[in-house]
Amino acid sequence: MRSVELGRTGLMVSRLGLGLASIGGMFAAVPESQAVATIDCAWELGVRLFDTAPVYGYGVSEQRAGLALRGRPRDDFVLCSKVGRLIEPGGPDIQPIWADPPPGLGPRLDYSYGAVMRSFEASLERMGIDRIDVLHIHDPDLDYLTASTESVRALAELRGRGTIRAISLGVNHADVAARFLSETGADGADCILLAGRYTLLDQSGANELLPLCEKYGVSVLAAGVFQGGVLADTADGAPHGYARVPPALLERIARLRDLCREYDVPLLAAAVQFPLTHPAVPAVVVGARSPREITEVAGWMEHEIPPAFWTALRSAV
Repeated sequence: MRSVELGRTGLMVSRLGLGLASIGGMFAAVPESQAVATIDCAWELGVRLFDTAPVYGYGVSEQRAGLALRGRPRDDFVLCSKVGRLIEPGGPDIQPIWADPPPGLGPRLDYSYGAVMRSFEASLERMGIDRIDVLHIHDPDLDYLTASTESVRALAELRGRGTIRAISLGVNHADVAARFLSETGADGADCILLAGRYTLLDQSGANELLPLCEKYGVSVLAAGVFQGGVLADTADGAPHGYARVPPALLERIARLRDLCREYDVPLLAAAVQFPLTHPAVPAVVVGARSPREITEVAGWMEHEIPPAFWTALRSAV
């Protein structure tokens, strides 16, 4: 799998990254052996970019990342985690999406300087790995003032020491990241993890954020490319994030399917490759909970898509 440079960080990342929320028990429990096998399979497929967070299973995802990765040559992969939530006994900011989290533990939102430093050290301890390459400020919109001042100060100090290589934001809202870059300029962040806002169905990230990233040399890791699963299955019920799939969205997906059939392109191959058509996006990060799933995604990444399809897509949607 081809590797590319992550903006100005000097880090080399595979074009496909593995997001580790699913193996932390997002929406459904995953046995530890299956979680490790998923990471092992990704490695065999050439994936060298791995993204986790303390809140993913309240430490479970980071622990499993460590089990699978800490025996591998450390300079051969890029490891990302996040700050903004401390995992502690009785942590009150519970998220019901995590299946079978450790009893008695929960997250507590805290973007202060001290909390960021404690969170970073706790992540290293859970993983048993000597460094984190990219550290995202997770959901900074939940306390933007503190995140954009104290969290940034802590991460800048860690980067200055060489303890981390890159400062990043992990966001679901492109306007939050755009505001951050507008206020901080080239010194504020080295990259952005953007979930669900530069995809086949939602290109709102292109309005303001992506031009700013190009201006300041900030790379974007695109996540949420399947839009909570809505591209994979829209027949019954609703995928994660939708109370009910809106009819207009279903119509748009139907048009995408027609276009894909015309050019003999699998819809999910188009979904995983679409963000990479933008010069600010060097890699996509996709979750998987089994070796089969990550193998399928890697196949979609390698599927050859004719340039004429992208031209037609820009006209059609």
